[in-house]
Amino acid sequence: TAYQERRNPPVIFMFSGQGSQYVNMGLDLYHSETLFREQIDLCSEKLNSHLGFDLRTVLYPQNGNLDQLNKKLKQTFIAQPALFTIEIALAKLWMSWGIQPEAMVGHSIGEYVAACLAGVFSLEDALSLVAKRGRLMQELPSGSMLAVPLPEEEIKPHLGEHLFLATVNAPALCVVSGTKEAVANIEKQLAKKNVHCRNLHTSHAFHSKMMDPILEKFTECVNEVRRHPPKIRFLSKLTGTWIMPDEAAN
Repeated sequence: TAYQERRNPPVIFMFSGQGSQYVNMGLDLYHSETLFREQIDLCSEKLNSHLGFDLRTVLYPQNGNLDQLNKKLKQTFIAQPALFTIEIALAKLWMSWGIQPEAMVGHSIGEYVAACLAGVFSLEDALSLVAKRGRLMQELPSGSMLAVPLPEEEIKPHLGEHLFLATVNAPALCVVSGTKEAVANIEKQLAKKNVHCRNLHTSHAFHSKMMDPILEKFTECVNEVRRHPPKIRFLSKLTGTWIMPDEAAN
């Protein structure tokens, strides 16, 4: 009764940041899809020298307490390489099926995935940077992050010396970041106003001034790897628009 002409709508690849990881993510694909498994194995082998252990023993454990393993995976120096590895493997799998991204966007560690797929970094250099980034962040004082379903303007009055606006994800959805005490306080204040927030599975206060101590060291790490203009366009989370070739290589 109907006919739909075949067409190829544009596809955008979107990559999440830390806080979405869990043990056994992608396990069925690892067992059933050869290319996905190859990418996980490749990244895990290249990360071995950076992490000091095989990432697959945490991602896909043969045995062990799941609660304890999820706590381990929450640690920054493991979570970031793990998410990068999963997201690269998923993207490569979709691309092998003929689903090519017209453009990409990634949040935090996800932006490194987008940059790597776009050719800004080689896979080896990207894995090295991600591992170093995670380890540097791990060494900082711990903190918390909270997803808050409010506009930026309504959150600003709550910010202070120990609480920062990390991300504006949507007109009425933001993330705050800071010390555990400061985040717990704003959560209690907003709960009294029936604003239900969600804690992110992170060990530190990312995208806040609490990250500043690692900037100089991490800049040195970035300077050590070659960077190229992107072959696939992706959005810069810094500017909010398409990343420019000179910005990608900066």
